[in-house]
Amino acid sequence: MSILVSDVSKRYGAQPALSQVSFSIRKGEIVGFLGPNGAGKSTMMKIITGYLPPASGQVSVCGFDIATDGLASRRKIGYLPEHNPLYTDMYVREYLAFIAELYGLNRVRQRVEEMIDTVGLTQEAHKKIEELSKGYRQRVGLAQAMIHDPEVLILDEPTSGLDPNQLAEIRDLIVRIGQEKTVMLSTHIMQEVEAICSRTIIINKGQVVADRPTTELRTFGAGDSYELNVEFSGPVNQAQLLQLTGVLHVRATGTHGWTIEVSNAHDIRPELGRLAAERSLNILALARSEHRLEAVFKELTNSRQNPARG
Repeated sequence: MSILVSDVSKRYGAQPALSQVSFSIRKGEIVGFLGPNGAGKSTMMKIITGYLPPASGQVSVCGFDIATDGLASRRKIGYLPEHNPLYTDMYVREYLAFIAELYGLNRVRQRVEEMIDTVGLTQEAHKKIEELSKGYRQRVGLAQAMIHDPEVLILDEPTSGLDPNQLAEIRDLIVRIGQEKTVMLSTHIMQEVEAICSRTIIINKGQVVADRPTTELRTFGAGDSYELNVEFSGPVNQAQLLQLTGVLHVRATGTHGWTIEVSNAHDIRPELGRLAAERSLNILALARSEHRLEAVFKELTNSRQNPARG
């Protein structure tokens, strides 16, 4: 396992931040680590990277225990904190060379140029960091996190505050990085998780409430029914749709479109086909609505139900 967390707890005075948190992340996974503000995300990430000690429990990175092999484990990690701490009065190449020397790397100049090319900083590399946009500063942060070629990347809110173009560029960069590294990232942007994360861990009030593949998590808590969106080539009567087996509710969506809520026990697609044929119509579109990750997140972090670990 690239990351193994076992029964980790942490308190700040009388306030519990984490309570017996356990999960593991395999090599090559891009895992979204989600939770509302104050849920314990940053605390967990700081414990994994060795910046904070846990009150109890155990964490290992690439087989190295962070408590007994702290230096070895940190060499395996690249970390981009939420508030990207950069020396803004330094030039991009100067800063990256400084970081490379701190790690004791050989071929510093070559490694700096490799990172500049990898994160797309070539056109900005001659500037001081203070002259860069936030998107390019995030690229510098990613470059410093990767310059020692770690096996694991911990990214805390890597796209926070970026405009849509910058967000898309950093998202694409993380996907490319994830082809070779293990990536754990926290974010409040659900579309980002759906786009790039193969798995999602949700934490609430210091406890893991969900740990599943992202595609499976969309169906969590969907209830006893599902929705079908259908569009006919001509008019269909609402009463006819309500008579179909298992239909609970119908609402119009456009001139000849309908959203139909159906009991999970029934598949009404054959009946829709027969209805269309009887009225000499075509079905122009037919799709089942996905349960959005944002809705699942709200359900899990606003309820008191038992944890839903995968």
